[in-house]
Amino acid sequence: MQISINTPALLFPAITLLMLAYTNRFLALATLIRNLHGKYKQGLEPNDKDLIKQQIKNLKRRLILIQRMQASGISSFFCCVLCMLFFYLEHEVWAYSIFGLSLGLLMLSLIFSLNEIRISTRALEIELRDMLEE
Repeated sequence: MQISINTPALLFPAITLLMLAYTNRFLALATLIRNLHGKYKQGLEPNDKDLIKQQIKNLKRRLILIQRMQASGISSFFCCVLCMLFFYLEHEVWAYSIFGLSLGLLMLSLIFSLNEIRISTRALEIELRDMLEE
């Protein structure tokens, strides 16, 4: 397989759009946490405590996953730039290796994202279950 300096450059738009999506997920999660904190400060009814505890546990896991998603996405982006640098310096063996690492980090980021979506869906199921019980 033959790749050049242009090949890692093809990942730039994909990774930046992915990072934008991750940032939007983080901002939505931050809003949820702030709203939940506001509810907590106002005082909770006894039957709300269980639901709030489940949500807090869920939100903590999602925050960790989003942090990992962003870290592996940024690392993938960094490796793309480094790969291009090695192509420029005509160190093709290093460029190939780092490009492979970049692809691996991008896949890891997507796996974290898939897991975060799964947990997010479970959180919505908790909300729906709570509404159905009333």
